[in-house]
Amino acid sequence: MKQEILEARYTHQELIRKYNWIAPVYDLFGILMESKARQRALEIAAIQNGEKVLEVALGTGLNFVEILKRNQNGWVDGIDVSMKMVEKARKRIFKTKQRNYTLHLCDCRHLPFEDETFDVIMSQYLLDILPVEDFIPILLEFKRVLKDGGRIILANMTKGERWLNQIYEGIYKLRPPLLAGCRGVMAQPFLEKIGFREFHREFVSQLGFPSEVVRGVKKNGLG
Repeated sequence: MKQEILEARYTHQELIRKYNWIAPVYDLFGILMESKARQRALEIAAIQNGEKVLEVALGTGLNFVEILKRNQNGWVDGIDVSMKMVEKARKRIFKTKQRNYTLHLCDCRHLPFEDETFDVIMSQYLLDILPVEDFIPILLEFKRVLKDGGRIILANMTKGERWLNQIYEGIYKLRPPLLAGCRGVMAQPFLEKIGFREFHREFVSQLGFPSEVVRGVKKNGLG
């Protein structure tokens, strides 16, 4: 059955301006509506100390500092397109006193890494703000830099399973200025299409905000 996804609201440049604007208050949304899904993403990722990890769309660094705690003997790269988000993340991460990381201001469509660099790729609340036609090209870029057998873990706003969850897509249609433009998506079919396997998916609701956490494994030669 074909997945119905609402049209993305913003162009690439509009998204950069939007996230620069909401960076000072983004943590409020991240903690109130996304923290349960972010925590499950970390648990499902099962990061092993010493791995190479990439977080795409690191935002203000809420999850990045948690990844560093779990990977003190490894390496963590983080990217985001919003300068204000990266600045806020940098201040938060500096307080950890860890130095085994690099932050990059760049577009996830063109990752500045060699093929098969990372054991784990994590991304929270990215696909749900992007046009559907960008999903496959971006996920293929993620796959390119992920090692064979590596894990990808995505958290996104997803389709609501109860009436309370469905309120958020109604709000999306009203276009309130402070919201970043998330709408419900389901990532697994797109990951399946480009050859990921061994999926695990969980639905998480927080204050009625519906999220999914999806893990897939890269399998070379399959698809």
